[in-house]
Amino acid sequence: MGRIRGRFPLFLLMGLVWSVCVAQSRPAAQIGREVSIPRHLADDEEFSLSTKDLIEYGKKIFMANWTDQEGGGRPMTKGTGTALADRSKPLVGARAFNRLSGPDANSCYGCHNMPYGIPGGSGDFVTSVFVMGQRFDFLTFDAADNLPTKGAVDEEKKRVTLQTAADLRVTTGMFGSGYLEMLARQMTAELQAIRDSLKLGETKPLVAKGVSFGKLTRRKDGSWDMSAVEGLPRASVVAPTPVARPNLIIRPWHQASNVVSLREFSNTAFNQHHGMQSTERFGVDTDPDGDGFKGELTRADITAVSLYQATMAVPGRVIPNDPEIERAVLNGEAVFDRIGCASCHVARLPLTKKGWIFSEPNPYNPPTNLRPGTTRALSVDLNSSDLPTPRLTVDPANPDTVWVPAYTDFKLHDICAPDDPGEPLDQNQTPWTAKFRKGNRKFLTRRLWGAANEPPYFHNGLFTTMRKAILAHYGEALQQRTAFAALSAYDQDSIIEFLKTLQVLPPGTRSLVVDENFHEKNWPPAPVKSQSLASSR
Repeated sequence: MGRIRGRFPLFLLMGLVWSVCVAQSRPAAQIGREVSIPRHLADDEEFSLSTKDLIEYGKKIFMANWTDQEGGGRPMTKGTGTALADRSKPLVGARAFNRLSGPDANSCYGCHNMPYGIPGGSGDFVTSVFVMGQRFDFLTFDAADNLPTKGAVDEEKKRVTLQTAADLRVTTGMFGSGYLEMLARQMTAELQAIRDSLKLGETKPLVAKGVSFGKLTRRKDGSWDMSAVEGLPRASVVAPTPVARPNLIIRPWHQASNVVSLREFSNTAFNQHHGMQSTERFGVDTDPDGDGFKGELTRADITAVSLYQATMAVPGRVIPNDPEIERAVLNGEAVFDRIGCASCHVARLPLTKKGWIFSEPNPYNPPTNLRPGTTRALSVDLNSSDLPTPRLTVDPANPDTVWVPAYTDFKLHDICAPDDPGEPLDQNQTPWTAKFRKGNRKFLTRRLWGAANEPPYFHNGLFTTMRKAILAHYGEALQQRTAFAALSAYDQDSIIEFLKTLQVLPPGTRSLVVDENFHEKNWPPAPVKSQSLASSR
């Protein structure tokens, strides 16, 4: 008995040591924890994963329903990243979510999910975003609130309404976005090359991929005359001094042409909509929003979610096997071009010089976003058949070119009616300036690929049909609107039938052109050969 009693404490001690070791080998505090991403990628881990695994992880980030146990929410900061105007009223409890000023969503997928439930797609009107509403702490329209940008008055202490506090924008889809961003990069490089070739006292046309952006002049004193430049946002044409070069960057994201890259868009959106702050935007080992969490999204996380969006499938065409519809589609496409719609909705633009190799980071990224030289570049071939289908392919007649049929020119245009004030705020101006409150009437030419099953239409999503959207074109598009209105009923209907073919295809579809059953379809049809005179005798 004595020997047994002597060994028992040792046995018990060994058991306790084993239990402690097992407990320490498990992830700390996982039991009972409610999070969407149990383990985030560490920086540089993105380079050790396969492209497939990195994109799949990016999809998980996009679909994550963020909780307050992993950094979701921003108790002490606005959606702009700055401190609350009233720090005595943190955004917690009943103030944790606000449909107008944010945070306004649990996940990216909550808004970007159409059609077919595809993560990264467009959204119903109910998912529309109130751009620039994030500069308020928590919009309430409370008549007793007089503190600027707290919840009822703006920077000038003027009371705001639902119509003036923000710009209503429809949720857009990210299909084919890698090709679009690479087109914007190449067009930027072409514009900058023209700029850099200008001698003192010289004027040259600004043309990229065949799209005209007006003319640029370099005066004899070295200063720049931007008065004849068109279609570019303020940030692309202003410079800190008269002799500093305008950057002429094409900004393909946000309907007011405000954002350079998918990465910049993601860094901003994660904070604004979910209260998830990325380290590259807000710093490593910091907690500016005061929620008790640091490093909420790593650099690797943002790279992964940017690649996920960049590699989404491209839209295609659905053309029913009905001869009457086929004839209408062919006629509609011809009339669309004839009345000038294609002057802005350019049917296709060329990616050249291996431009289909998408890379992170974007060389034109602004500060507070990852930039070249900070870390290694990461690239992916957008044409790879291993990515979600359908994909674009090189032109057989010109292997150096991939044609991107997005139906856009990447330019800003004023298409508002004379009695339409446009948006109440100009996103491209500084909020504390008078120009910011003068509003905005210029919008990027909508990319029509995928438009047919990505309603609603127009920048504000106020139209349920493409026909109404066409008839809402004024300003720079008045000539085309007038021409459309003057068409015969058949020609108008034909244009609608043509636009109805431009669709996002079901996941897994491999062909870019399919019939109503999503089977591959040869298009355009081969011309019918007329009978020879001899055979008709």
